[in-house]
Amino acid sequence: MIRTDVFIKKTRIDAPVEEVFKWHSRQGALERLSPPWDPVRVIERKGGINKGARVVLEMKAGPFPFRWTAEHTDYEENRLFRDSQVRGPFSHWVHTHSFEPDGPEGSFFEDRIDYALPFYPFGKLLGGEFVEAKLVRIFKYRHATAIEDIALHHSKKDIKRPMKILMTGASGLLGSALIPFFTTGGHIVNTLVRRDPVLEKGEAFWDPEKKSLDPSVFDEIDAVIHLAGEHIGEGRWTDEKKRRIIESRTKGTVLIAETMSRLSSPPPVLICASAIGYYGNRENKILAEDDPPGDDFISKVCSEWEKSAQAAVGKGIRTAFMRIGIALSPAGGALSRLLLPFRAGLGAKIASGAQFMSWVGIDDVIGVFFHVLSNNKIAGPVNVVSPNPVTNLEFTKTLGQVLSRPAIFSVPAAAINLAFGEMGREILLSSTRVIPEKLLESGYRFRNPDLSGALSHLLGK
Repeated sequence: MIRTDVFIKKTRIDAPVEEVFKWHSRQGALERLSPPWDPVRVIERKGGINKGARVVLEMKAGPFPFRWTAEHTDYEENRLFRDSQVRGPFSHWVHTHSFEPDGPEGSFFEDRIDYALPFYPFGKLLGGEFVEAKLVRIFKYRHATAIEDIALHHSKKDIKRPMKILMTGASGLLGSALIPFFTTGGHIVNTLVRRDPVLEKGEAFWDPEKKSLDPSVFDEIDAVIHLAGEHIGEGRWTDEKKRRIIESRTKGTVLIAETMSRLSSPPPVLICASAIGYYGNRENKILAEDDPPGDDFISKVCSEWEKSAQAAVGKGIRTAFMRIGIALSPAGGALSRLLLPFRAGLGAKIASGAQFMSWVGIDDVIGVFFHVLSNNKIAGPVNVVSPNPVTNLEFTKTLGQVLSRPAIFSVPAAAINLAFGEMGREILLSSTRVIPEKLLESGYRFRNPDLSGALSHLLGK
């Protein structure tokens, strides 16, 4: 007989039990609940959460990948669903998700894990405390995410029916986070891709270079979210790289805006990605949406990017330009690149460390997009940043503290210039101190407004 341990995490949420159960049952819940510091990739999925459904996941134990196969064994709507490990690292693993009402507008949801490590009792002696601590971290994150996501969806009671959203750049860091957020809220996301589309997944082909875009993709679409563009922070900026950076943004934006402008009944809102690079290197000046652009290359990129949507603006389509700051996620971007050296105790400030970093947690980027999408009074530029920008020195110290590692080194400005040239000067050495004036005025509530709290949540600390 296998001796099992039990882990339980129970939380109350201010939402009806039916709504909480539906959120957990929809496509995207697994992705939203997977901690970004320990990501899970879905290899194969058959069914949802009903009895007999099965999923194959790729996970990691340190640097080593492994596959986990789970099968759903029980399902009672609004009460519970249960899945069991078919193949994986445990001798026994049964995960029961339970739900119970707490009045008409409240409920409890509980995760119960009955598990056993292999090679009992040696497995428990060697890894029991580690597994328990990992479960605590994971389910603290999962419950916090579920509470915030469900509360945000629940607060938009004026959205009377599921929205149908068309998105570009869906495979990037932001698109990969936005899609499961929308689908767990009951909305539908179709995507534009530059490869052979999978029609069953709501994909459609487009090619900005050849100005190829079928206008019918906009039929019955409630909102367009345009994220596509070549990565700006990798490699030196040669003349060819600069051309690709600009054209990857302007050509796609022009194609979408002009196609929408020719429609007799276009989608009512277009949300375009942009960046706080619009403002350029402005040292300690506090910058809001009505400040003019800088004179750096990135400023030119962002300015031309936003101007490329003029056809949609002229048509009267509500158009928002999301000037996104340094989006923090261990799944990609700046934070993911910093984790290895910081965890090794090699964290370092850049140059003097006095330059301001206008950052934002990935969950707040998601929240801001939904806020702008559902608030028809917001248009034009929107600064997507935390209300608390920090200097590079503050960022370095805070990340070191969250990881419990020293961060005492410094990278000279000359080394940045030598290694990266213009890209290093504009991305790593420039100072951009931005505030989210429109968001604050429109009542957006930040999930993680301070850096320490944001990093602790994202890194499971």
